[in-house]
Amino acid sequence: MAVEVRTRNAWDLVVVGLAAEGVKYVFGLPGDPRHLYDALETTDVPNAPKAIGVRYETSGAFMAMAFARATGQLAACFGCPGPGIANLVPGILEAFSGCTPMLVLGVRASRQTDGMGAFQETDHIGMLRPITKWATTVETPEKVAWTVRRAAHIARTGKPGPVYVELPADVAFSEFDDIEYQPAPSVAPPAPNAEAIRAAADLIENAAKPLIIVGGGAYLSGAGSAIGAFASTYGIAIQTTPAGRSTVEETHPLFVGLTGLYRTTVPREIFEESDLIITAGSRMEEFQGGFLARPSDPKIIQIDIDPFEIGRNWLPDVAIESDCRLAIEALHAELARRNHSPLLDRIAEIHSRRNTAIADAAADAMAPVDKGEMPLAGKSVVHMINEVFGDKTILVKENGGQDLWVYYWPYYQVLEQNCCVAPAEQTAMGYGVIGSMAVKLGRPDHYVVSTTGDGAFQMSIHELGTAAQIGTPVTWVVLDDGAFGWVQWIQRRDLDDRIVATDFEPHVDLVKIAEASGCSAERLTDSRELRAALERAKAANDGGKPHVLVVPIDQSQHHAEFDRFHDFDPAPNSPTA
Repeated sequence: MAVEVRTRNAWDLVVVGLAAEGVKYVFGLPGDPRHLYDALETTDVPNAPKAIGVRYETSGAFMAMAFARATGQLAACFGCPGPGIANLVPGILEAFSGCTPMLVLGVRASRQTDGMGAFQETDHIGMLRPITKWATTVETPEKVAWTVRRAAHIARTGKPGPVYVELPADVAFSEFDDIEYQPAPSVAPPAPNAEAIRAAADLIENAAKPLIIVGGGAYLSGAGSAIGAFASTYGIAIQTTPAGRSTVEETHPLFVGLTGLYRTTVPREIFEESDLIITAGSRMEEFQGGFLARPSDPKIIQIDIDPFEIGRNWLPDVAIESDCRLAIEALHAELARRNHSPLLDRIAEIHSRRNTAIADAAADAMAPVDKGEMPLAGKSVVHMINEVFGDKTILVKENGGQDLWVYYWPYYQVLEQNCCVAPAEQTAMGYGVIGSMAVKLGRPDHYVVSTTGDGAFQMSIHELGTAAQIGTPVTWVVLDDGAFGWVQWIQRRDLDDRIVATDFEPHVDLVKIAEASGCSAERLTDSRELRAALERAKAANDGGKPHVLVVPIDQSQHHAEFDRFHDFDPAPNSPTA
């Protein structure tokens, strides 16, 4: 539906376009506030986006990505010329890696001075083209509306991703009369080829131990219910990559954990014994399992919306180029037409192994707490978060050695669909800490908990004041080992215990910094108080206050599969050989 609004300049028209495309917030910080921010503040456009100020431009990109992941909506961020745009790069890179729809806005030197060394003149397009789906400059005022519409369309369709649009300063201040903005068209996702569906159904009919690995593409397509029903009907075990986590709720009776680096023992065993693996929306890169040997030499069905990803790591026996949800629904219907029977014995076996894994993990996690041990292991903390916060909780994950425990099912179980927000393959540190605030803006009816190491937390600590200012009551649980723990683990293993530039001395008082930033905070000193401390964090959130809980952690505590994964050396018959 067209939107007609009186505008004053090109930025006013950009705001009209953002509102028409459903953008709720613009994350970032202004330089010259006449560029975009004045238009955001003075607009009379219905449902115009709200400006969310951050302390550092990178945070704006992280928040836009996390908002898009949590809500499924197009998000936007803004950067000033030169260093401002450069500071957006980590977040744009993460969004590009994670196929996240995001509109990045910027301003550059006027056309009259372009190339003459104007203040903060930079080749933004050259910088961002490799990590966006489209990067463009609006060279004429007449193309502002077309460019915004085109950018929204490109960001959301096919394999989603970030798009960069910049306005030269003179174009930005071009004046307009009344403008009619036509939103981007709605496009149906691509459906699968019938012949490929039949070939895939043939493989499923002949499989005794099938497994579906659910990736970020399945999450983006909203395929969770379809995958859950498909697996239940035919007896197919379910695992996910980090990006695919919470596509299917982890209470599903056939859900058995994550794959690759993020697996525990039962998931590894099920992965290795599978005679058919269906990958749904995952490129199966290194940490997701792309370089892992498959001793049973299974058949492979790959579902992906992007032909570039087909066969990128694993060469499939059947490739289905399609939206994941539509492909799974088509497979389900084809097998129903054939009266394919469920694998009842396999279903019972998976149930039994799953229940045993859950019980064993709970006992393993609680033993140190019950004994009053300090420092704790990450497994104890993440398990207790699950118990205390329970349903209606969105987990926002970070990148670090100890917060890997939150990836390790069943130490933590995501109880509902679409309640986990993870970084993509780039795993930029700080994304989860900062992104959690945007998740709370997008999903205010849920608790939001971010687990983070003290390294990633210190990279993000400048935004605690933002959380207090904009009113996003999230809980950060800081797993504090006084170091960049994962890097230090590698140093101990590969450098004969030589520790180089990874210790934090002096030890920063994170509680004082959090309190000075307007958050409530505490440091755990007795493991037997862990539950009560998390309940206090939850109560603080109920009262509208962001909360920081710092937990001293023993960095030597890793899951056995962590060591096994790092010791793996691709064999000649591995998928990538």
